[in-house]
Amino acid sequence: MPYLARVIRSAGFEFLVLAMSLGLLLGCQRKMAITDLPYQSPESFSLTGDTITTDRWWLAFDDASLEQALDSALANNLPLQNTWYQMQEARALIGVIKSGKYPDVDLSLRSGYSVPVPDFVGGENTRLTLGSSYEVDLWGRIQAGVDAQEFRFNASINDYKTAAVSLSAEITQTWFRLKAALSQKALIQEQIETNEKVLSLIRVRFASGQVRGVDILRQRQLIEGSRAQLVDLEAQIEVLKNQLSVLMGKPPGSTELDLAPTLPTLPALPQTGIPFEVVNRRPDVQAAFNRLQAADKEVAAAVSSKYPRLNFSLNGAIRSNTIQDLLQSQAAELTGGLLLPLFYGGRLNAQIDQVEAVRNQQLTQYGQTVLTAFQEIENALVQEDKQKERLAVIEEQLDLASRAYQQLRIEYLNGTSEYLDVLTALIQEQQLERDLILAKLDLLTFRVNLYRAMAGGFKTPLEETENSKNSD
Repeated sequence: MPYLARVIRSAGFEFLVLAMSLGLLLGCQRKMAITDLPYQSPESFSLTGDTITTDRWWLAFDDASLEQALDSALANNLPLQNTWYQMQEARALIGVIKSGKYPDVDLSLRSGYSVPVPDFVGGENTRLTLGSSYEVDLWGRIQAGVDAQEFRFNASINDYKTAAVSLSAEITQTWFRLKAALSQKALIQEQIETNEKVLSLIRVRFASGQVRGVDILRQRQLIEGSRAQLVDLEAQIEVLKNQLSVLMGKPPGSTELDLAPTLPTLPALPQTGIPFEVVNRRPDVQAAFNRLQAADKEVAAAVSSKYPRLNFSLNGAIRSNTIQDLLQSQAAELTGGLLLPLFYGGRLNAQIDQVEAVRNQQLTQYGQTVLTAFQEIENALVQEDKQKERLAVIEEQLDLASRAYQQLRIEYLNGTSEYLDVLTALIQEQQLERDLILAKLDLLTFRVNLYRAMAGGFKTPLEETENSKNSD
């Protein structure tokens, strides 16, 4: 286009002077604000251990079947995949916003038919135009928007990692509840066998006239009560199996689970370390901080909107009345404009107030997230410590109840005790046996809560798959 060079040369000096004069104000750009917590972080937690916990904390339970279930869930859980796609959406938005840093280029072809032929009023009716527009990011407004979206993308990554940590804890706790239910089922089946043997003994003594018939009825009532508990446990077991299947991204009843009806031994207490360093590893804390940084960049963008904007546009066209003569008429145009906001009815200041309020919300949310993390770790430590004491008490109660039952049983066989005393002791012993299983389950649950509260992020199968694609 022969006109293009002349237009650029004639306009270049004026725009150069304009850009240099505006560039003197670049020092006004807003910096990142300080993000101190509004409280003093604790120096240590109430309890600590000697074991260093890995990111894949469930390995401490040494259960290969649990590890397989977790691997399947982390790869196939649908809500987790939904969080993954939300992260990909946030990443794509970075490119959308970043495109504002580059010129927009459009090519258009317009043609029409006019009468009378060959001339008409209004100019050529065939036009091929190449146009471009560009805003000079003098104050970093566009870059601030890009930075804000990058921080939001980092927050979405940490949201995904938080969801993965929550899923691993939910799977593990459901797994232990299922094992506890299976353990209770096996225990009740043993108790029913024991009670039926006692019933046979009572019938023999009743036949010889040594006991009353009501003793038989009471023993049968105990057996039927145990069978009712067994039915409830069987329903609970199936429900927990279905829950695990869905968490693993599979239809209920379609997953074969290899579970032994015994609960694992509690691993050694992990090191809790320096509180702020521990909670700062948590992905939910990192996500809250990323959103705070994004809000701060939004404030910078809003402030920059009050400054002048420098825009350039370049248009080149070839035009004619007919397509055959299209290359004979050419034109080029380079324009620049400076927009200085003067009066917008207070809208720009209101927008700044709005984004600053959002930033303050994110600051308090970040502080509350850290506080909640401190609380969750401390709660889990206290609950586990007290549960160990409760477990010891139940074990002592069970020992005493077992000894009492054995003593009363001997006295009953010797005719020196009533059967009702024996029955009461037997019920207490069997109930404490079931309570002991639930107490061990609660202890494991508190430990899982502790691992979850201290957990940092870990790589999931989806992340490993994407990394392998990127490396190919």
